[in-house]
Order: sequence, then C-alpha cells, then structure tokens
Amino acid sequence: MKQGIKIATIGGGSSYTPELIEGFIKRHNELPVTEIWLADIEEGKAKLEIVGNLAKRMVEKAGVAIEIHLTLDRKEALKDADFVTTQMRVGMLDARMKDEAIPLKYGVIGQETNGPGGLFKGMRTIPVILEICKEMECLCPDAWLINFTNPAGMVTEAVLRYSNIKKVVGLCNGPIGTTKGLAKMLEVDSERVYVEYAGLNHMVFGLHAYVDGEEVTKEVMSMLGGREKDGITPKNIAALSWEPDFIERLGVVPSGYHRYYYQTDKMLRQLLDDAKHEGTRAEVVRKLESELFELYKDESLAVKPKQLEGRGGAYYSEAAVQLIHSIHTDKRDIQTVNVRNNGALSSIPDESAVEINCVITKHGPVPLTVGDLPIQVRGLVQQIKSFERIACEAAITGNYQTALLAMTINPLVPSDTVAKQILDEMLEAHKQFLPQFFQRESITKA
Repeated sequence: MKQGIKIATIGGGSSYTPELIEGFIKRHNELPVTEIWLADIEEGKAKLEIVGNLAKRMVEKAGVAIEIHLTLDRKEALKDADFVTTQMRVGMLDARMKDEAIPLKYGVIGQETNGPGGLFKGMRTIPVILEICKEMECLCPDAWLINFTNPAGMVTEAVLRYSNIKKVVGLCNGPIGTTKGLAKMLEVDSERVYVEYAGLNHMVFGLHAYVDGEEVTKEVMSMLGGREKDGITPKNIAALSWEPDFIERLGVVPSGYHRYYYQTDKMLRQLLDDAKHEGTRAEVVRKLESELFELYKDESLAVKPKQLEGRGGAYYSEAAVQLIHSIHTDKRDIQTVNVRNNGALSSIPDESAVEINCVITKHGPVPLTVGDLPIQVRGLVQQIKSFERIACEAAITGNYQTALLAMTINPLVPSDTVAKQILDEMLEAHKQFLPQFFQRESITKA
C-alpha cells in the first residue's frame, strides 16, 4: 500500500507557492504529505528555482519529512499524484496587463476575472487545463484536481463539461476571507461565524450570516452601508463604500467583486485613475512580485514572508490545505468550493459549476441545498452563468462568433459594437496563446 501523499502543483513558480508550502507544513501531523512536485514551464524556470529553494528551506526549518521536487516536465510531476493543484497564468503577467488595459481604452472595466479580461483569461486557460486533465487520466487517474487558477468558476465549468475528470474542485480564498472579515467587523472569533454562501465564483453571496447559531444578517448589512475599507474586500479591489439604503435592501452579503456590477461607473473611474497614476493592477502586482522574489532569493529566509499578503492571497493556503486535508481524512466539515451543482441551486442547471457550501467527504464535496437564490440577485447570477458557459464553448471551439456572443452578453460590456472592437483587439494581442481562433476550421469574422 502506498505510503504518504504526493502533491503535484502546476504553476509551482508562482509567488503564492510559499503560502501552500506553509499550509502543508502546519498540517503535516494530520496530512502526511511526503512529496510536493512543483512544475512550471521554461519561461517560469528562474522563478521556479527561487520559489523551490525557499520551499526546501521552509521544510528543512520546520523539520518535516517532505521532499520538494522541481521540474519542467509536467508529466513527471503528475505521475502517481494523489492531489493535483493548478495555479497558473497562461501568458503570465504580460497577458494580464493586456486584459486590464485594453478594455479601459473603450470605457469598459478591465479586470482579470470579470468582463473582457475574465473572458480572455478563461479562453487562454481552459485548453491548457483540459490538456492537464487528459494527462491525469493516464498518469494519476484517481487523483483529485484542485483548481485555484482564475477564473476558477469558468475553469471548473469547462472541466465538468469537456473532460472525463470527475474528481475536480474549484477553490477561491474569497469566502474564507469574507467570513474572517465579518468576524472582525462583529468583533468575534471567526470560528463562531457561519455564512451560508451560494452563487458562482466571484459572484457568490452570503445569504445568511450567523454567530453562535443566531442570525446576524440584518446587523451585518446595516454595518456594511457607507463603510470604507469594510474588511471583506480583497486587496486587489478598491473598497468603495456601499450606498446604505441599497446594501440594506439587498439583504445578502456581497463579495468585493460585486462592485464591478453594482458600482460600475465608480469602479471604472477608479481603475482609469489607478492606471494613470499607479498603473493597472497587473503593473502593481509585477512590482510586488519583483520585491517578493528578491526576498525569496535570500538564503537566510526560511518562512513565508509577511509581504506576500500584499498580493491579495490571504488565507489561500488555509483554504487549499484545509480542503485537501478534509478530503483525505473524510472530515465532513463545511467549506465553500466550486463543484457540480447537482440541484443544490435550483436557479442554475444541475450540471453547471456553482460556488456553494459543501460537506467535504472522502468521495468529494456534497453541496448543501439552498433552493432558489433570492429574486434580487438571481438574474445577475444566471446572466454570469450564461456568460461562463458560452465563454467555455468559445475557448474549446475557437469560434469567433461564439466569443463575440460571450463578450456581448457580459453585463460589463455596453453593446455588441464595443464588444466586437474589444474582441478584435484582444484576439490580436493574445494571438500567441489562442491558436484555436487562428486555425482554418475556425469560423472567421463576419
């Protein structure tokens, strides 16, 4: 019988990797990971070596029996893995910069997982994820695929619809960050807070919030109104204050990403101002990453540096390792993850991916049934799910008209004319990473 757990991390050169390593170190007594394979591509080799060496120092300092392996051979990492984690960025930060900058030229929000940027990140990423799925079928057919790669909901949707991998879970640090933020706001320990989450990735709502079993949703909504820096918004999103009357009547806890849809004009102005004075978020992240990797190079550093929190990845390792631990031990605790709906949300097709509270078992997450979403948020969630499904189809087929349809029905894009202008420029800008759109069999522009 196999001894120990093998983890394969695709995109191992990510600046987030120390978060993951820290999580496995902290849980090592309960989660017997013996091998962690960090895999990356040739362009990420330098970062992989820097992060990998830090990971080795962290493991050595902690005194845990985990072997860290670095490789540019993805198949070597995947062979006989028990869990495969994906945290990659196809096209790297240069692609993200284009995702953010090009839409702004047309007066449209440029953001890496929402609007045109989210569409293009998805279309670049999905074909690569599906290649990994095919390799997993041969090399580690019993492994769980834990996807952190954004847009996590769209990627999970694509795996469920277009691959043979059934053991897939999409993961985001958003819900756990929101719960901890609400706990601080309520001045209670986070373990006392339970939030019923339901929706889609970056489009999830807290339908009910409880402290020690007593509902505090109305109190929370009242506290959120007019509040700057609410404590539940990720660092990569401007925490503009909510209109008090609106947020109280909305009646469900929004995520930071909802500002792009409910405060579109203010968020657009903020992004344009940021781009003018500080650069897009990708440019800010590039500077942060440069500083982080300089820290990582320090051979005396053997712990995750506090500066990593500036990347917006707070609680990333906590969410990731907690999920893997609960699957491995059949813990049956409740976590918020992206899984096949299976009737839990009646507002969304059964076969689609949703982000929802689940009981985590050895045979996978079991969604907790919610029924219909509240009427005030149902339509927006359904519209984004329609966008995700058509975006997945565009990513698979390379069909120009399907991509234009996806772009146009996204609520952040004002018209088909603007959608076509953005689509054409972004297709050309990302041509290297979108070969499916430039093959003869693809339907060409009308």
